[in-house]
Amino acid sequence: MALAIRRRERGVDPLTRIHNEMDDLFGGFLEDWDWPMTRASRWPVLDIAETQNEFMVKAEVPGCKAEDIDISVNNNRLTISGEKKQEEKKEEKGYYHLERSFGSFRREINLGCDVDANKIDATYKDGILSIKLPKTEKTKPVKVKVKSE
Repeated sequence: MALAIRRRERGVDPLTRIHNEMDDLFGGFLEDWDWPMTRASRWPVLDIAETQNEFMVKAEVPGCKAEDIDISVNNNRLTISGEKKQEEKKEEKGYYHLERSFGSFRREINLGCDVDANKIDATYKDGILSIKLPKTEKTKPVKVKVKSE
């Protein structure tokens, strides 16, 4: 008779755990693919940098207007969402060309520590959204000097 060892994570039922494990398995495999038919690409593209004092996030959102972008921070999670509405029309002698692209987007980033919500700064220029998120004083690293006796 073989014995099976069952481990249960506290507070997580087995069905939820297997669902999460399947999401991790297939999500990690498929998330970097661009699926044009299902529009399941990771857009906007993000650059994230962390220094001792702040996080710096840059998002490529060409074709968007600043007023169509929403930024929020809640429970150490930055959310960037918005809608892209772009229309390009060319009409010259002998031809007419019209292209439209639109769609909504949403990206969430777990920051891992508290940021000072009153000092967050966001700018938008040439299709690049730049967000500076200063860390709170309590989350900044503190250097402790060792005394010799």
